[in-house]
Amino acid sequence: MTTTVTVHDGATVLAVIGEVDLATAPALENAIESTLAGKPGALVIDLSEVSFLASAGMAALVAAHQRAGATRIAVVADGPATSRQLRMTNLDQVFSMHPTLDEALSALTMN
Repeated sequence: MTTTVTVHDGATVLAVIGEVDLATAPALENAIESTLAGKPGALVIDLSEVSFLASAGMAALVAAHQRAGATRIAVVADGPATSRQLRMTNLDQVFSMHPTLDEALSALTMN
């Protein structure tokens, strides 16, 4: 699993690529923690290139939500590897979920 951080339209985007499982979830948590330390106004966690999302990865997302403070968080998740798990666990009720990065950025800039 790899992560990259970029800024688009005033929102910080944390793109995640690969498998997020028990072995890689701590690296995801560290990446999210580092990103939140910069106190962005909005954070998009882009899971569109994630091929597997285990419960440990979902726990990292929940921890991010709990630590976010004033930072608004949106999640990009589409397809069976990510969005299905997030919906089955009702995390789509916790996060603003979007099928594409463009839609997530639009939603954050409208709020």
